[in-house]
Amino acid sequence: MAAHFDRRLRKAAVTTTVAAVAVAALSASQAPDVTADGNGRQTTADNMPTSDTPPEESATGNSPYYTDLPPLNSPNPSPTTGTPSSRGSSEAGIPATVLDAYKKAESELRRAKPGCNLPWQLLAAIGKVESGQARGGRVDANGTTIGRIIGPQLDGNGFALIKDTDNGVYDGNSSYDNAVGPMQFIPSTWAWAGRDGNGDGKEDPNNVYDAALAAGHYLCRFDWDLSDQADLNRAILSYNNSQDYLNTVLSWLEHYRKGTHEIPDGTGSLPVGRSDDTAAGADPSPGGAGASTGSQTPGATPGPSQSPSKPPSSGKPTDPGGPSTSPSTPPKDPTPPTETPTPAPTPTDTVHHLEAAGTTGLTAIAGDTFAEKISARAETKAGKAVGKVRVRFTVLGDTDAAFTGGDKVAAVTTNASGVAVAPALVAGEQTGGFTVRATVIGRTVPGLDYKATVTERVADALTSTGETELTCTPGGEFADPVQVKATLKGAVADKVAVTATLIKSEDDPTENDKGPYFKDADGKAVRTLTGRQTDANGLLELPKLFADDAEGTYVLRLTTPGGGRLDITLKVAKAAEPTPDPSTEPSTAPEA
Repeated sequence: MAAHFDRRLRKAAVTTTVAAVAVAALSASQAPDVTADGNGRQTTADNMPTSDTPPEESATGNSPYYTDLPPLNSPNPSPTTGTPSSRGSSEAGIPATVLDAYKKAESELRRAKPGCNLPWQLLAAIGKVESGQARGGRVDANGTTIGRIIGPQLDGNGFALIKDTDNGVYDGNSSYDNAVGPMQFIPSTWAWAGRDGNGDGKEDPNNVYDAALAAGHYLCRFDWDLSDQADLNRAILSYNNSQDYLNTVLSWLEHYRKGTHEIPDGTGSLPVGRSDDTAAGADPSPGGAGASTGSQTPGATPGPSQSPSKPPSSGKPTDPGGPSTSPSTPPKDPTPPTETPTPAPTPTDTVHHLEAAGTTGLTAIAGDTFAEKISARAETKAGKAVGKVRVRFTVLGDTDAAFTGGDKVAAVTTNASGVAVAPALVAGEQTGGFTVRATVIGRTVPGLDYKATVTERVADALTSTGETELTCTPGGEFADPVQVKATLKGAVADKVAVTATLIKSEDDPTENDKGPYFKDADGKAVRTLTGRQTDANGLLELPKLFADDAEGTYVLRLTTPGGGRLDITLKVAKAAEPTPDPSTEPSTAPEA
């Protein structure tokens, strides 16, 4: 059965590649600044994003991907058992566990980042071109792939050059990075984008639940609205910066939106075409991804970006006078192996240190966005700027502040001036100081720390929305509660802390020891309230006020950070004696 399936894949390779070439050429003719060579492969122009602002980080390190396209016929949404040998019926189907991971990720993103409007079909489209839906759904019950899916080492030999950033923890390679898992994250991106999608306490790029949730957060990290076509294109290009990649993902997205269905795990269709194929009809491995040109971690499954294996040499020994070669003896390679030349140093290799690029004191009021963005400059030992270096910004400390989109970590590539500018930093509700640390990805140099402070919300005015003078009888309770509104420069001041204190007089702000009081949870008298905040409309209603037996006029003072102040008069007095009605007074005249 396996051999038969292998032969079928080999036969399908030519047909699929030819179709991919035709569509790539068509896509190139329809898109601006996009060209294709004679084989339909993209030229350098294809690697430029369509938006004015290029993506600053690639989830996959721009690794190669599967180029298979959806079938021309409309998908059949009706349930089917779907097997690898029934490619047509299973093409629109998605393995059960993988489909569940996509839908759970969509649900979580709808809650965490509702403005992103992430559809699960987009995750399915990316999962299709990155790993063929986790190699046709070869996952265990927890969603972890059976055998790791690892791309080629990104050593600059036909691929991007990304030296090791994880000491081989994720990809088993301590020299260079490889894309890893069903969504093909490179380790340096997973280090900050990784999520725990199945609640097992781990962030594993080889787990489809973790990888799908991480991909969702990655696509939503810049407050993009994926229901907008321009933002959708930017998000996809940030995952893999290629126009052909964008076109392929969009075609699968449209295919899945028209209808799909669940199929059993392990029965999904396996892709056969890759963007790094050097010739049509390249002979893929039985898994459809080809053999790796680099070393593989034991138990690893080749990923979509691995180059096809070279067919064994069929030549005969060139020395006619030498001993004959028996059929069981492998033929000798007439060309002696050559050593791979040492790649030239990358920009990252030349970085000596990071310098602050104009960032000064970072202070923001709780809930506000910091006015200044953090920026760092990568420099050589001589102080020369280094461009095209990835810098990671990490929020550290006990704080709920985060970058735009809610992430605590952001990776940014330095520009031609060597400067990397972090996304906008948003203050949370927790006040106090924290640190943002900048480090160079793939290079061990001292980090650069930026101190930031979140201050409490303020109001410069308080006004009463009810009576400014309240009365009560001794030992009774005030009928009307105290209601106030806080504003800042005339605008509503929400979530502002208000302190209420019953003071001795307007000239003596000392807390009074008699007169009106509030009650705590145990019913005891308290004359100072803290921890109360205005609502979204800047309004606050205080708890009920009570009075002891001391008569008199008292003052309730309310204050806010920022200078807001309001004094409310409270009077405690006995009720007035009722005036007798003359018509009801007893007569003093003598009786007859």
